[in-house]
Amino acid sequence: MSVVELHEVSDSTGETARRFVTALRAQFPDEELVEVGHPRVETIDDLRLVVARAAGRPAVVVYTLVELELREAMAAFCAEAHLEAYDLLGPAIEAVARVTGHPARMQPGARPRLDSAYFRRMAAMEFAVRYDDGAGAGLLEADIVLIGVSRTSKTPLSMYLAYLGYKTANVPIVHGVTPPPQLFEVASRKLVGLTIAAERLAEIRGARGRALGTVRGYAALDAVQRDLDEAAALHRRLGCPTVDVSDLAIEEAAQRVLRLMEQRSDGQHVSA
Repeated sequence: MSVVELHEVSDSTGETARRFVTALRAQFPDEELVEVGHPRVETIDDLRLVVARAAGRPAVVVYTLVELELREAMAAFCAEAHLEAYDLLGPAIEAVARVTGHPARMQPGARPRLDSAYFRRMAAMEFAVRYDDGAGAGLLEADIVLIGVSRTSKTPLSMYLAYLGYKTANVPIVHGVTPPPQLFEVASRKLVGLTIAAERLAEIRGARGRALGTVRGYAALDAVQRDLDEAAALHRRLGCPTVDVSDLAIEEAAQRVLRLMEQRSDGQHVSA
């Protein structure tokens, strides 16, 4: 199997192209793909060097160039060298300009201004840190409250949702420990339970226990099942739907949580 090079060409740091290529590589897990970065490409001569580096190889060129002259030159050079190329930024810039009726600034490396969405995100992330793992008394202020046993991704999921702008608190379900009374005062539409397959949880807890040198009973399958049963009972008592995180990445789990929130806000029936 030949190695395929993915060339990331940018007139700035190349962060946008790298993120795109990371998502692209995930769709070809069995292929040998190698990333080749070309940040700070600012002149026609720079482009010629990039194309010369990729020419004659199994390669795909992905570029995020703001200036029209550079974009057109890159497309022409890649066509001449018979390289597959994809312009990430150009068509989107032109589409937004057509819809808004205003031209783009055409400034490489430009950053979005610090608007209300930015400050909302920062406030949400601070909130998630403050009210992580049942700490503090901010449940009533939360947009979302996650409820689950230990090792169901409550903290990373809270932080990711906070990055998206949602004030998220999480409450652990611990055997023998009464949940905070404030939990039962939170509007049910804000509550989402987290669950996981017992075998998967035992595996995660076992690895965690070995790393920390904690007691083995924490990861025993009977203890895990007991904790999950108690969690399911509390979820039913609270009337909240659940998300099974057994095989979900954090991003996928977050989208399911938000979908549940949207459905409950719309008054749709959601089964737990």
